[in-house]
Amino acid sequence: MGRAAEPEVIWARPERTGRGPKPAYTRADITAAAVGIADADGVDAVSMRRIAAELGCGTMSLYNYVPRKEDLYELMVDAVSGEYELTAPTGDWRADMLALGRQTRAIIHRHPWLTRVMSTLYGFSPNALRYLEHCLAVLQGLDAPHGTKMQLIAMVNGTAMMTVANELAMAERSRSLPWSEEREQAVRMAYLLQQVSTGAYPHLAAALAEGGAPPDADEVFDLTLLRVLDSFAP
Repeated sequence: MGRAAEPEVIWARPERTGRGPKPAYTRADITAAAVGIADADGVDAVSMRRIAAELGCGTMSLYNYVPRKEDLYELMVDAVSGEYELTAPTGDWRADMLALGRQTRAIIHRHPWLTRVMSTLYGFSPNALRYLEHCLAVLQGLDAPHGTKMQLIAMVNGTAMMTVANELAMAERSRSLPWSEEREQAVRMAYLLQQVSTGAYPHLAAALAEGGAPPDADEVFDLTLLRVLDSFAP
């Protein structure tokens, strides 16, 4: 997909040039089709040919709307970034950033292809700027330089991205097992307990004895993100 083109910001490029007839499609139409394809079949299935088939138009005509593959990815990332619910800050920056991190994780799970196409180059799209402005408003109560606040926002997003990438990889491995993950875990836990009972691992035995049930994935994510946020607290 794509033909050689000079770098440019897609948002600075007018959707329509000249007076001619009204275009049959918009960037939003093309983007929605691309997101739908990626959600259903993965980002590798996204091509101008496939999008054209979805829209019922000629492939080459779409390059008048979106000249480069990178532009299409940026449009896709911006579209799903519009799924954030950016409610008014509560005054508790830690709680608000945790809530935003949870939203980020949920959005990536809805659109797993984000882990493949996300780039820092896409940080200036309309919805990305809306998100960034909201985060900085949330962080007004944090006594820190703006540069530190930008680092915090990047770390929240990075934590969500890495968490989901790991969760998706683990889910893929689980699907490859010839039996259920629960059965696999039961066998391994029985082996672990047998090894601990030998007395060779006293510290591990003490940790397991006081432990209780391991946290679920949501709890692990919250604990991880809260520790990131706590590292920025004065």
